[in-house]
Amino acid sequence: MKKKFRDLLHRFKVESFKTSHNHETDEELGREIKRFTEHALNDAFHFHFQKDPSPERLETFTMIKNYTLQSLMPPVIEKIMQRVVTVERQHRLMVKMLDELLEILSHEEHPTGARDAV
Repeated sequence: MKKKFRDLLHRFKVESFKTSHNHETDEELGREIKRFTEHALNDAFHFHFQKDPSPERLETFTMIKNYTLQSLMPPVIEKIMQRVVTVERQHRLMVKMLDELLEILSHEEHPTGARDAV
């Protein structure tokens, strides 16, 4: 039983490492990150003024917003989304490992006393 658990944990660690360090799936990962990044940037902030702003002030805020959305935020959001995608993949692997662990436990031989108690 310990060997099965050890093998299962080792396989999870190897797969998790491959997921976070694998460069073969960069295109797929890149597309997923790009999609999440575009979605996040499309849901960007909006200005709400209490009074009607002057056109110069509105233009200044619009320039700041455009600069932020086009220059500053994309690299930051891409890094965050890369981490989110990696953690989601590791989470899927952990759920798979937990399923296998429960499967092993369910097929394990029950002691006669435990079977009678249930």
